[in-house]
Amino acid sequence: MRKRKKGRKLSLKTDQRKALLRSLAEALFDKDKIKTTEAKAKEVAIFAEKLVTEAKKNNLSSIRTLSKFFSDKLVRKISKEIPVRYEKRNGGYTRITKLGSRKSDGADMAIIEFIK
Repeated sequence: MRKRKKGRKLSLKTDQRKALLRSLAEALFDKDKIKTTEAKAKEVAIFAEKLVTEAKKNNLSSIRTLSKFFSDKLVRKISKEIPVRYEKRNGGYTRITKLGSRKSDGADMAIIEFIK
């Protein structure tokens, strides 16, 4: 029996979807809180949680992994703040709060933020 692949396609091609997730994750790491659609929030939460776990290792390999996705300025910020903030936490770094439907097109909106 054919099984579905995990993850949402978000009606985008692969390269566009990866670019979208990178930009949403960049905004999330930069501002700690963003407002987006519920589906995008759920996908970026998965992506961001993996990057936080990588940043907690705080070694050269993790810095190089983060620099594949973000600018040097943001990588420095992440590598300084994340290991200190989440040293005693083993997962669940983000919170998604549902807001209801958007007026224009009825899309379900959500706020995704890092837990302090």
